Amino acid sequence: MPRALWLLIIGMAVNVIGSSFLWPLNAIYIHNHLGKSLSVAGIVLMLNSGANVIGNLYGGFLFDKIGGYKSIILGIGISLLALVGLSIWHDWPQYVVFLTIIGFGTGIIFPSMYAMAGSVWKEGGRKSFNALYVAQNLGVAIGASLGGFVAAYSFQLIFLANTIMYVIFLLIAIFGYKGIVVEPSRHSHHEKAVNIVTSKANLQALLIVCAGYLLCWVAYSQWTTTISTYTQEINISLKQYSFLWTINGAIIVLGQPLLNGVLKKLSSSLKVQILIGIGIFIVSFLVAGKASAFSGFLVAMIILTIGEMFIWPAVPTIAFDLAPKGREGFYQGIVNSTATGGRMVGPLLGGILVDLYSMSMLFTLLIGLFLVAIVTTLVYDRRLKAENKVVVKVV
Repeated sequence: MPRALWLLIIGMAVNVIGSSFLWPLNAIYIHNHLGKSLSVAGIVLMLNSGANVIGNLYGGFLFDKIGGYKSIILGIGISLLALVGLSIWHDWPQYVVFLTIIGFGTGIIFPSMYAMAGSVWKEGGRKSFNALYVAQNLGVAIGASLGGFVAAYSFQLIFLANTIMYVIFLLIAIFGYKGIVVEPSRHSHHEKAVNIVTSKANLQALLIVCAGYLLCWVAYSQWTTTISTYTQEINISLKQYSFLWTINGAIIVLGQPLLNGVLKKLSSSLKVQILIGIGIFIVSFLVAGKASAFSGFLVAMIILTIGEMFIWPAVPTIAFDLAPKGREGFYQGIVNSTATGGRMVGPLLGGILVDLYSMSMLFTLLIGLFLVAIVTTLVYDRRLKAENKVVVKVV
């Protein structure tokens, strides 16, 4: 792998270590420490995710206009200022304000990271996105593991630890990313004609696959919101819950070489890769829906992790393959904002369903969402080949 990609991998890991101190515990903090209902917690997390969606789209736009380095520095700067504020003021309603600003700042960062990764090692294909995905989950494993122990001692230190990690991330970006040059796209008249015809079809295909991607994230987000608070109610400790995320990250990091062997056989079909992942997700939520002790949730988390290893890296790869030249940042912004949109809708939807009905009702709905995601994955590229044939005739 190129040196530039290694710098992006290290930065991603440090970034996610910091954020993983806090995000798995947000719902617990709002519900248990600030005394708010699950529905209110869902609204707060929706605001955070909504700002993140805007940041994702803006970050993708910035990448295409001013480059990845300046975009990432801006995102880190906004996030860091909000984290300093959160370390000092973390009561109600200041918590909501700073968490929303953090969502916007971190949203700017991710599209540029992914677009830069794809650009600096184009011949690597999905390997670049797999590498960033592994780095993210290494960060989750370390951050969530440490976060559970730190939070059990003091939530004040959680905010401080997050801030310190972002300072380190800022230094990595300043001294490491300035030298990463992504050549701006220069289009000939021929290329512009091709892009005009193909971009609509490609964008439509991306939006369809992202619709299913969003539904998967709506379900996945329950693990950090409704399921996390439910585990507290059935006397699963905070350390045990945080350990689930440590297992999640560890399996992804250690299991990646084994998964790469499987993915080689699926190299011609990202669609099949996603469908397998959704099927595994369904099994995971069936197990979680029946769980009443830590061991049940542990098994469900292991299955869930295997499923996400198939899905999460595949969608950014599809986006990069579909993106016309000069639009890589925008397409990655769509993917990241879709994931964030799922995290925005998920907590509110889950909180309302649990408050009004029950956990079993929630799990039933989530299985239905996965079935819809299977349909969108099956049909997303149906018109794409036909449109590409039209391009050849037009040009």
